[in-house]
Amino acid sequence: MTDKELFEIAEKAKEYSYSPYSNFRVGAALLCEDGKVFTGTNVENASFGATVCAERVALVKAVSEGCKTFTKIAISADKNPCSPCGICRQSLIEFSPEMQVIYMSQDGCLVNVNLKDLLLNNFVL
Repeated sequence: MTDKELFEIAEKAKEYSYSPYSNFRVGAALLCEDGKVFTGTNVENASFGATVCAERVALVKAVSEGCKTFTKIAISADKNPCSPCGICRQSLIEFSPEMQVIYMSQDGCLVNVNLKDLLLNNFVL
């Protein structure tokens, strides 16, 4: 699957965002090694600590259905650039440190970076 195709799936996932507090919609599409794609969107909560990011929603869906090795994740947001937050980076790197992270740059071009490069000195043993 191309980066553009995966990003388009993330854009569609963004439409389901529950973000009444920030009004900042995010969608994610996580590509498993076997070719399956799991989507997620951000789900906010009045207790901000209970808010869940789109990337972790996709990750939890994938892991709960048996997928634990990933090649790419695409993130689409209302404002660019938007790469994964620190908690999402750590959550993702637990499973696939070499996965590619795809997001839109401020000038509208797709960016593709290695997750390991986004989270130096991570907690993976």
